[in-house]
Amino acid sequence: MPGRRIDDRYMAAAIRLSRWHLGLTGSNPSVGCLIVRDGVIVGRGVTAKSGRPHAETQALAEAGALASGATAYVTLEPCSHHGKTPPCADALIASGIARVVVGCPDPDPRVSGRGIAMLNAAGIEVDVDVLREEAESELQAYLNRQRRKTPQVILKLAVSADGMVGRKGEGQLAITGPQARAQSHILRAESDAILVGIGTVLADDPELSCRLPGMQSRSPLRIVLDRDLALPLSSRLVQTIADGFGLLVVAGPRADAARKEALVAAGAEVLEAGGLDALLRALAERGISSLIVEGGAGVASRFLDEGLVDRIMLFQSDIVVGTDGIPAPITEQTVPEAYRLTSRHVYGKDRCLDYIRTSGSEIAGVPAQSG
Repeated sequence: MPGRRIDDRYMAAAIRLSRWHLGLTGSNPSVGCLIVRDGVIVGRGVTAKSGRPHAETQALAEAGALASGATAYVTLEPCSHHGKTPPCADALIASGIARVVVGCPDPDPRVSGRGIAMLNAAGIEVDVDVLREEAESELQAYLNRQRRKTPQVILKLAVSADGMVGRKGEGQLAITGPQARAQSHILRAESDAILVGIGTVLADDPELSCRLPGMQSRSPLRIVLDRDLALPLSSRLVQTIADGFGLLVVAGPRADAARKEALVAAGAEVLEAGGLDALLRALAERGISSLIVEGGAGVASRFLDEGLVDRIMLFQSDIVVGTDGIPAPITEQTVPEAYRLTSRHVYGKDRCLDYIRTSGSEIAGVPAQSG
């Protein structure tokens, strides 16, 4: 038991380290790695921005000769295949590491147990599934893309005390306070993409970037569902492309060619997708692992009705919208049984309820796929 407690402590630290680059590592997961020798951390690494170098090679480089005979704590199974870089399993073997502790296996078919097998074959002691639930929680977007070939869809909703998400004819309505809004921007910083419908854009003219001081560069790819390409060239979404914020506009098959040409000339990418499921698969092929669905009520309902929502972040306010309110597609009282409440947080006067879809559950008649 004392040894297991020590393993848990170092793995927990590696998991915290892995959060540093969430949303910044491209198609690769953000992995944390610690090298520990004689009770001292001698090397640290987290998957670099853009995805390379990997966490293990960075931690080994910091540890240097002290890696020989040490223990490596890695949140995800070390890779075993030759890609743009050599396998991390080979790097661990070459370093003289005596033991490797793994948070969770990697479902990537190029790895999937092979990394662990390589380490065992080299005589390295390997312990797997240490704090597995916690490691998978941080890696759930990547794991979802590997297992289901779609990004993890996070439905983020701010709901008033009387169950509304806005008021008709008023455009953007501040339902939550500054602390909750700041948390929403942290979510943006940790995610690959954010999606809204054209109705929200025309009503609110949002920017959809991360506006926390010093974190603007961590803004996600902005995606707009815009069948007829009604997005104004004067919108903040288009105007901020020049600031380095990506924009993907999802058009219908009959969208005006001239409108498409104008948006592309402004720096946007225009994609035609046959439906939401097809869009999600196209995004996964680009390496997008996490997608926030933020607005509005109609788009949120579509994702829920088609069984495409993996996680719900429900921000609840004490504000009463009253007359002419726009009803929320979901409230605390109507969250489907397919979702399990994982945490509750308080941000100022607001609460956030975080739900995750349970494996094998069905939503709106659509079976959830599991790995």
